[in-house]
This record gives sequence, C-alpha cells and structure tokens, in this order.
Amino acid sequence: MKRLRQNATGQPFLCQERGEVSLHFGMATVQSRMRVATPDKLMLDYTRSMMAFLLLAAEPRHIVMLGLGGGSLAKYCHAHLPHTRFTALEISPEVIAMRDLFAIPADDDRLQVLCVDGAAWLHDNPACCDVLLLDGFDAEGLPPALCCQSFFDDCAAALQPGGVLVSNIWAKDSLRDVLVQRLRQSFGEHVATILAEDGENTIALASKQTAMPCAATLQERARQLTPKHAVGLSRSATQLAQALAMAPRAGALHEPATP
Repeated sequence: MKRLRQNATGQPFLCQERGEVSLHFGMATVQSRMRVATPDKLMLDYTRSMMAFLLLAAEPRHIVMLGLGGGSLAKYCHAHLPHTRFTALEISPEVIAMRDLFAIPADDDRLQVLCVDGAAWLHDNPACCDVLLLDGFDAEGLPPALCCQSFFDDCAAALQPGGVLVSNIWAKDSLRDVLVQRLRQSFGEHVATILAEDGENTIALASKQTAMPCAATLQERARQLTPKHAVGLSRSATQLAQALAMAPRAGALHEPATP
C-alpha cells in the first residue's frame, strides 16, 4: 500500500493499492474508494444501496449531496443521469483539493462542488432539490450538526414535494435508532431503512408528503432500471418492500389514492 498524502491528525489522506485509490480519515475505515480504470463505478456497497432513490425518483431534476468524499455518487450520477443537475456540499477544502485524484469532473452546468457548511446551506435553500443525499462524516463520525432535529427539519424543507432523502447512517445502534426517529419526526411515516450488502451501514430513505410505492411497483421499477443502473436495485427493492411491510401504519404498501 502506498500512502499518497496525509495531513494533521484527523485530516483526510489518500492511499493507493492495486489500481485503487481510497480516501481515509484513519486507517480503520475507508471513506471512499475508486478503481482507477473505472472511476465512475460504485466500489463501496453502501453507495450502491444509496442509489435505491432511483426506485422512488428515477429521473430527478436536481440532486444535492451533503459530503463529497471521493465523489463516487457525484461521478456516477453525472455519468448515468444525463438530465440531472448535481450539487455537492463539502465543508473540507482538503477533501475538495483531492477531486482531481479521484477523477471528479470539473464543474459545469450539471455538476457543482461548493465548499460550504452543508447544514447551513440547506437551511438557507428551501425547496432546492428533488433528491437529497446525506453522506457527511469527519474523523469522529457523524458531526453533531448533522444529527439534530432541526437539521432533519431543514432537510425536509430543502426537498420539493414528493422529493426523496437518502441518508447513510454509519453509527452505533443507539444513535442509528435516534436518527431514524428524528427522520420520522421530520417526514412523518414515509421513512424506511435498508442495510447495505455487508450490513455495516444502514441506509434510510424518506419521501416528502408522498407514500412509498407498493412491493410490486418497486420490483417493476427495479426491472426497468437495472439495464441502465447495475447497482443492485432488485435487492434494494426487495429490502425496501420488506421494510415497508413491517410498518403497516405508514400506509406504505398502497399507492397514493388518485384524487
């Protein structure tokens, strides 16, 4: 393994090994991983699970992501959702400075990387997006500012009606349960969780003011989208349907009634 760059304690650094580049805050965990030969491929299982938002919003107009990391999701969406605008909010200039090493495309009319406090930006930009991806971590894990109830209220306000939030929750079970409860406080009962492939990351999905689709609809959407998106959508559809079936009070197994 070749360590490419390391700053002060707690600052991000890169490692290169066997044709892959990875982003770390410490050697115990990997924040992002890229295969140099295929920079748009989603290498980490939790990133593939976060793409489950496609089952709820297949062609969003604007995606906002809090936390750039190595840009895996930004690159994938830029390459595979050609009609979608993508804005990444990253508080660390050190992370942004590594964007060329992770083959993140330059900013254009469809991709923008902003060096901002993501929580503050969301608070100041209501109704700004159709999909909101939360993947903001530092060396200590989830920052407190991204865990409080007011933050999730701002996330709900940042979405258009019918918009979708997807949150990567990598935390102890006790904190995970608190965060899911806070999501329910902000989004009502239109919240479900699935596990990434290795089971270490919980992915929470929340729909604003709209009940989630029934199991049959989820599977049909996965079937239609899989030729374009090889990110395990059939597995995600099954998991999401199972999660919704365990929450009958949400009314999530039925499509919204037609007025």
